[in-house]
Amino acid sequence: MNSPFLQFETRVRARVVALDHFCVVAADLDRSEAFYRDVLSLESCPAPAPLTRETARWIYDHEERPIIHLNAKSAPRAMDRDMTKGPTGALHHIALRCEGFDDIRDRLEDRGLTYESNLIQSIGLRQIFVHDPDGVLLELNFFED
Repeated sequence: MNSPFLQFETRVRARVVALDHFCVVAADLDRSEAFYRDVLSLESCPAPAPLTRETARWIYDHEERPIIHLNAKSAPRAMDRDMTKGPTGALHHIALRCEGFDDIRDRLEDRGLTYESNLIQSIGLRQIFVHDPDGVLLELNFFED
């Protein structure tokens, strides 16, 4: 197979290998932590120092990767910027690959959370779009689920 991506990979030594995490400045850490834990079955673990339980929660996937960082506005940051609540500028959504479409849909409905679903039949993809407690639009992707 003559892929341009394979040719690119042999020429370049520096590259992005994966999306590491995204960070949400949460208005209420407990509420946001509960959403990711109870709706998406993700685990919450303590963030490393100098962060504390009062300033941050790291949310882990099933492979024990801290894919979501929930920070209080008071959390120390290496790179600080204005984070007034509102639209996220050019960032439209964060997509998470998921399993258990029916279960997650039922959890959203049990909590009275508004969501939209979508089907892309050509690639066997079902999607749920839902906002987290801080207004971040999540695209939950379920392939062949």
